[in-house]
Amino acid sequence: MKGNDIRESYLSFFENQKGHLRLKSFSLIPKDDPSLLLIGAGMAPLKPYFTGKVEPPRHRVTTSQKCIRTGDIENVGHTARHHTFFEMLGNFSFGDYFKKEAISWAWEFLTEVLKLDQSRLYVTIYPDDHEAHDYWHKMIGLPENHIYPLSDNFWEIGEGPCGPDSEIFYDQGEEFGTDPENQMGGDGDRFLEIWNLVFSQYDRQKDGSYLPLAKKNIDTGAGLERLAAVLQKKKNNFETDLFFPIIEEASALSGVPYGQSAQGDVALKVISDHARAITNMIADGILPSNEGRGYVLRRILRRAVRFGKLLGIQDAFIGQMIDVVINMMKPAYPELVDKQAFIKKVAGVEEDRFHSTLNAGTDLLSEMLEDTKKKQGTVLSGDKVFKLYDTYGFPWELTDEIAKEQGLTIDKEGFEASMAEQKERARAARAKVSAKVATPDTTKLDAASLTTEDRDGETKLLLLGKEGKEIKEAADGTEVTVILQNNPFHAEGGGQVGDTGTITGAEGVMDVEDTKKLPDGIVYVIGTVREGTISEGDTVKAVVDRDRREDLARNHTGTHMLQAALREVLGGQVNQAGSLVLPDKLRFDFTWPEPLSSKQLSAVEEAVNREILHALPVNITEMPLEEAKKSGAMALFGEKYGSVVRVVSVGDFSKELCGGSHVGNSGELGSFRIISEGGIGSGLRRIEAVTGKKAYEMMKADRALLENSAALLKGKVENIPEKIEKLLSEVKDLEKQLEAMKKQQTKDELGSIMQNIQEKKGVPFFGAVVHADNMDDLRKAADVVKAKLTGGAFILGTVSGDKVNLVGMASPEAVKAGVHMGKVVSKAAKVCGGGGGGKPAVAQAGGRDTSKLEEAVGAGVAAIADMLG
Repeated sequence: MKGNDIRESYLSFFENQKGHLRLKSFSLIPKDDPSLLLIGAGMAPLKPYFTGKVEPPRHRVTTSQKCIRTGDIENVGHTARHHTFFEMLGNFSFGDYFKKEAISWAWEFLTEVLKLDQSRLYVTIYPDDHEAHDYWHKMIGLPENHIYPLSDNFWEIGEGPCGPDSEIFYDQGEEFGTDPENQMGGDGDRFLEIWNLVFSQYDRQKDGSYLPLAKKNIDTGAGLERLAAVLQKKKNNFETDLFFPIIEEASALSGVPYGQSAQGDVALKVISDHARAITNMIADGILPSNEGRGYVLRRILRRAVRFGKLLGIQDAFIGQMIDVVINMMKPAYPELVDKQAFIKKVAGVEEDRFHSTLNAGTDLLSEMLEDTKKKQGTVLSGDKVFKLYDTYGFPWELTDEIAKEQGLTIDKEGFEASMAEQKERARAARAKVSAKVATPDTTKLDAASLTTEDRDGETKLLLLGKEGKEIKEAADGTEVTVILQNNPFHAEGGGQVGDTGTITGAEGVMDVEDTKKLPDGIVYVIGTVREGTISEGDTVKAVVDRDRREDLARNHTGTHMLQAALREVLGGQVNQAGSLVLPDKLRFDFTWPEPLSSKQLSAVEEAVNREILHALPVNITEMPLEEAKKSGAMALFGEKYGSVVRVVSVGDFSKELCGGSHVGNSGELGSFRIISEGGIGSGLRRIEAVTGKKAYEMMKADRALLENSAALLKGKVENIPEKIEKLLSEVKDLEKQLEAMKKQQTKDELGSIMQNIQEKKGVPFFGAVVHADNMDDLRKAADVVKAKLTGGAFILGTVSGDKVNLVGMASPEAVKAGVHMGKVVSKAAKVCGGGGGGKPAVAQAGGRDTSKLEEAVGAGVAAIADMLG
């Protein structure tokens, strides 16, 4: 059975036979969960449903969830089962069925749908879970010697739902081993865990304590890759059809056959695993960077490139791997096809960048090793190993391997300490999410009765929360979350920040600082009680900051028009990579390999303003998602859509799926102005722009600047270019005069300093302190001396600002006689606290102690004399 068939069989079984709602895989980026960097388990996106804080769309759900785990990334390729990206098949119950059904249905699927041999199935249970034992033994009929109590059968992943679990193992046979490691409970491959049934009974708190869940839940996870290995009778996951086509492609590219060498197989496995991770991470909106999720992606991508190098692949190849991954996964994830060009563009730029840094990293490592050996050291320091890892993407194993070839080892503990420090910094950064964003339990609310009509006025305050807990009232100064019967505030989404405003009750006023939406669609506001007290159940007046809303609407419509203009000017290959709509400006990120020229930026700006002048109607309609896509509507980057979507059209110029605020007519933008364009990452550009009042204010500021400039130049605004050209011409003439004076001064100086020439072995040599503004001027002076001092050698020094500059030159005759100017200037530089060097004929150096300039030059002259004997 193929991998895609296994996934579909599982989802169909629970959807059609057991009444579960089939949901698409959630994004790898956790939503409103600062405790997670990436989704690493099937249940992670469903935590609000498990805790009971949010009502699920149905109390039985099944998914095939994309997951990323990098805790054991160094083991990927070396073992049969470690992966960075994998899919977790799951069936979930939120207060519906419990252990009996979960155990019964798992057994039914494995033995009746997948037709696994019952005699090869074993289970583990938590020792105190007698109920699970009885279900397995008495209901299913498993013999006692197929049921193993293990104390670590308690499942949890950070904060949230947890409880005892029961794991299902498949005996792959004695050919995998009969030693103690290959017995049940051992770490061998003979008994393979294929499914974990978690009986969620507790909610783990931040402080590590466990509270009983209001409703018991079921969370299961069956590894798609492991099931494929069992059903396809493969010794490891990489030989299944979920990986092997990628391995075959990498093998064809490199000319390294699979199965002929351990080193080659490891590299091919790593590439196949990492290609799957790269594809899905970028598809979900993760971009390479030096922190957070982007750092994880960069690390995985660079590791894949490095293993490609080890196979002998010299050219870029990740794009070809991505094509294979998408072709394999598109039956279950058709959206990958839509994003294929974007995924390859992002990965390709990062791959190209790493090729150059890989060479630079190799050079730096060589220097580090040489320096360590010079100091008679045998261990490369951990902080240096980490610098290579962090800056150049060098895995420590590669550094260790190269170091061993040089007879050295690495300080693994120091490296791990540096790594731990970095992880702590990343963890602390993730933790900087305000606790006031947390919402209390909303399941008691009738979600269907809540409205989001865009009208200010009286409404009822239904729920009041602080730090995730429901409270009855809040006094001034308290940060709270609020849910209203009718909420006129627009929630954050599609790049647009949430609305602000005020909520006023009979006894208090709250400033609304942000508006967000829960997974089930309930809108809530976040803010601070400014005065008095507000209470749950109050009748309040909700007022949106309309001026701010209008600014947001102008900038949001402007963002849509900007994307359309970019595609008009640059072509359809432009892909959105994120956006941010603020009241005072808009920001649009997109894929493009190089900076935009001033001509291109002008054309984009002109295209948007052209359509503003046309006063195009902005129409908003709702329609089924598939119909919207067929109509040509573009989807916003990283957004998830329901079955019915909003389509925002700006005449025939732009059509996108969007839930944000917009103007009624493009003319309401007034004008559009680009204020910056620049790179933000590998193959990614960012444009910031303004519309409406802000654009007008900038125009006024520009006019004032021009008028002030004209006054300083004693002319009119229209004559500014002419005045500037005249000034530049005058400056150029003055610079020429100054340069002529400098040359004459240098000649006068050289006439006096060359009177102190010494001679040895027929080679004239000397040293002198001269006046020069910088190193370039000093070299020009040296060129003049070289032309006059036939067959000689010399060193010149000067003070430039707060540092010393030194230059030395030697004729071919002087070099032949034994002079090496690189060593000469190096000795001179050390006297004044600096360093440098160069070739035998020419060299330069710098120093920090300007008071020792003459001493340094003297040391250089002495060095020349010593070399001449």
